[in-house]
Amino acid sequence: MTTSINATTNNTRYPLGLSSYILATPFSDTSLHEFAHVRELGYDQFEICVDDPDTLSSALTRRAAEESGLSVAVTGAFGPARDISHEDHAVQRDAKDYLRAVVDFAAAVDSPYVAGPMFTAVAVKLLQTPQERHRQLQRAAGNLREIADYAGERDVKLAMEPLNRFETHLINTVEQALELIELVDAPNIGLVLDTFHMNIEEKDLGAAIRLAGDRVFAFQASENDRGTPGSGNIDWPSLWGALDDVDYAGTVVVESFIATTEIAPIGGLWRPVAASMEQLAIDALAFLRDELRV
Repeated sequence: MTTSINATTNNTRYPLGLSSYILATPFSDTSLHEFAHVRELGYDQFEICVDDPDTLSSALTRRAAEESGLSVAVTGAFGPARDISHEDHAVQRDAKDYLRAVVDFAAAVDSPYVAGPMFTAVAVKLLQTPQERHRQLQRAAGNLREIADYAGERDVKLAMEPLNRFETHLINTVEQALELIELVDAPNIGLVLDTFHMNIEEKDLGAAIRLAGDRVFAFQASENDRGTPGSGNIDWPSLWGALDDVDYAGTVVVESFIATTEIAPIGGLWRPVAASMEQLAIDALAFLRDELRV
């Protein structure tokens, strides 16, 4: 068995995780040596993106996790061909097939959830009438309800991620996400909150967390410039207080991105946000250990 989601070697209020986007993208079987690296850095969890289920073995991933003593969390990648709210039923079908495969992967490696902006395709931005938005939300809700049922049978949650306005038009805030969650009406659908996106879209980050309440399934820490937590203008103490208020019981995962030709245009990664991604991982862990020490 992989390590429990709540296990921590850092003596911190929450286990501390690292996103695979910081070390290897796309993540595949050739990247599994990074589990040992993440353990050497001192993290408790490795959050990996299943870019292509055909290139990442759940059995090998589970073995790598067991050997490293890390727990595993799973995120998805949602490009144009994986738009669950698209008008074209064939595109919807492909998106659902992908999500089912990622849910199966998550169940096999003991990830408690699949996280990501699964409600639409990233980098699609449209100016919509209220009627057009309603129709897109209804398409997303109907298909996500189907996936939530599938995931529930496998004891996996779905954690939707609100994105900033420069990456999507559909769900930017916790309030909007809760609207979609209400439409889906499934107990295992909730939120992953990313401080980078929240810093752009939420007027009060702590209030947004409290509004989300027990629907906060996962939490990603990143600075306002996508850099090292603690190096920018995020009000971290207010966030920890809000997470405590909603009895958050998950991991705090450090997320940033290697600038690749696929990711840079989406995330606006035009300059380095740290001396190196390795240094970002080291400095972020030191900051979070100090902030969350019990």
